[in-house]
Amino acid sequence: MRRLWLVAAVFGSMSAAHAADMPDLPVLRGGFTDGLSKTAHNWDGAYFGVHGGYTTDTTDFSQSVVGLTNFIFRDSVLQQPTASWSLMNKTTTQSTNFGAFVGRNWQWYDAILGLEGTYSYFNNLYTQTSGSNQLDIINPAGDVHPDNVTDHWNVKLTGTAAAQVKDMISLRGRVGWDGGDFMPYAFAGAAVGRMDVSRTVTSDVSLTQVTTNTFGGVTTIVTNGPNAVPAQSQTQSQHRTNAFAVGWTAGLGVEYCIWDGLFARVEYEYVRFSPVMNTSVTLNNARVGLGYKF
Repeated sequence: MRRLWLVAAVFGSMSAAHAADMPDLPVLRGGFTDGLSKTAHNWDGAYFGVHGGYTTDTTDFSQSVVGLTNFIFRDSVLQQPTASWSLMNKTTTQSTNFGAFVGRNWQWYDAILGLEGTYSYFNNLYTQTSGSNQLDIINPAGDVHPDNVTDHWNVKLTGTAAAQVKDMISLRGRVGWDGGDFMPYAFAGAAVGRMDVSRTVTSDVSLTQVTTNTFGGVTTIVTNGPNAVPAQSQTQSQHRTNAFAVGWTAGLGVEYCIWDGLFARVEYEYVRFSPVMNTSVTLNNARVGLGYKF
């Protein structure tokens, strides 16, 4: 029995020494390395940068001269029939943009919330249009005339309008996701644009009165006119320089960490401004940017 215990002790010592000489493999330690997991990146902190890109401007001039026509035909039988006339249509123009941004990110695990301010300058983002409309308005509401008289108000309107968006600032909230070196994000917020807007309308109004008489079974028609109506035949213009328009903005983007705090971004932004002198402006901005996070 003593010999058996001695042999077992010798073999146990040899096995322990052999195991100590084996390579240190992860599988022998009961675990694996995290080499297949993503590379974490800290997006938390303040940042700033510059951007540039391309802008498409869609301007709706369809109601641009309504304010002027309401003034010309105020307190007359023509104000209501001409109140919603559409003389001009939408126009589209393109230009380049450039500017800067500054913001702050707060990161919780993979979720990123941020607040960002931007400034964009637009290079000659200008558009204009013109149009006309003519209508025979018969016995409009409020028109006083004998029962056998028909009033024909012939109204012709000719208008022009122009708009130029100069620059814009925005305050945007951002929601992003930490994808390692990439951070896709969405944003929405408020925007204020500075623009020049002008509009002109010319009205030409004449009145033709048609009198119908029936006597002894015979009907006669007498036409008087057309006669010019000077009070409603005039030209009105209005121009506003550096007018501020409030609007909203929303879009999508992605940032990529180039090295340490240096990052690049690509984004799309939609902006819609409130009307200025009945002229509505919508922008579609495509941008690339370069920034640095502290």
